[in-house]
Amino acid sequence: MAWEEWEQSKAAAAQQQTAQMQLNQLPADQGGGAPDLVSNRPAWTKAGGDIGALREDISKATAKLKDGQTGLGSDAGCLTATAQKDVYASWETYITKVSGRCGKLSDLLVKAGDDLSETNQSIKAQITTLGAMYTDTPAVGGQTKER
Repeated sequence: MAWEEWEQSKAAAAQQQTAQMQLNQLPADQGGGAPDLVSNRPAWTKAGGDIGALREDISKATAKLKDGQTGLGSDAGCLTATAQKDVYASWETYITKVSGRCGKLSDLLVKAGDDLSETNQSIKAQITTLGAMYTDTPAVGGQTKER
């Protein structure tokens, strides 16, 4: 079975499945335009990379925030300095958590792309291996011979 046959088999199986329940959905014949959702490894990797870039920007902002705190000195007797330190501590905690969330989400998006593409690649490799193991032997007889 060639890779194209496998793709055709998957498409045929998907067409044969019927929905058991339909909620808040237009009937199939009233669909919109062409779908604009792309789900492939490069799309997932780009999404993960973009989230990772946000994390880098957050790190730069955190460094600037920390630099802005230098020279405040003691907050004894100065309510503004005390409030400033409290606000800084709150923002530092918040930004650290956002950065961590971006890192985890970036990793998950890249992994999702790897997992989704691995399935088709794995199946294609297995079909190719089967094709190599079970190649047809040349036909015998019935062929014209050079004379």
